[in-house]
Amino acid sequence: MAKQTTKTVTVEQIGSPIRRPKEQRATLVGLGLNKMHKQRTLEDTPSVRGMIAAVQHLVRVVDEG
Repeated sequence: MAKQTTKTVTVEQIGSPIRRPKEQRATLVGLGLNKMHKQRTLEDTPSVRGMIAAVQHLVRVVDEG
């Protein structure tokens, strides 16, 4: 059986959701981020990339693997 390697992307929250639209807050929660400088490693899918793009001013891509 061939081992399936999934690409991942690690994002870090660098901006506060205070005084942001609730859609942006919900996007951060969807990415698993809720505190400053918290990092999450997620599967690199088009939907995750879209979420990152929607809140690109609040997150930073740390690693792509």
